[in-house]
Amino acid sequence: MQLTRYTDYGLRTLIYLALLPQGRRASIDEISTTYDISRNNVNKIVHQLGKAGIIETKRGKGGGFYLKKKPEELNIGDLVVLLENTLQVVECKTPQCRILPACKLKGILGQATQAFLDSLKAYTLANLLEDEANNLIQILNIQSD
Repeated sequence: MQLTRYTDYGLRTLIYLALLPQGRRASIDEISTTYDISRNNVNKIVHQLGKAGIIETKRGKGGGFYLKKKPEELNIGDLVVLLENTLQVVECKTPQCRILPACKLKGILGQATQAFLDSLKAYTLANLLEDEANNLIQILNIQSD
């Protein structure tokens, strides 16, 4: 299974936000420049994460966004489900597959997808930062201002 770039970018954005010093906000331009992602993609991600209550956003002067929840409260499996448009590995109905009534493939792939998600649900955003936060801060050139 391969996740979409959107989910990849969403997780990268959350990693970045988790590394920010307390009280510091990020901007769309900051994330876009840091990861070389289009502003449009970052804007969509921030909007979705804001609607889900994961980040807090503020417009205008002094604006930006930051994690509303602690990294240990953000489950990776749940984030993937939120960010992915669909986790369906195969599409059997459009166009209608002729072998659908007798096919076991969809069920097997569904079990595999669930096992994948169950594995991801064993981790939080905090787990992604363990022992690497300082390295990531340097690599991403995150400033404390």
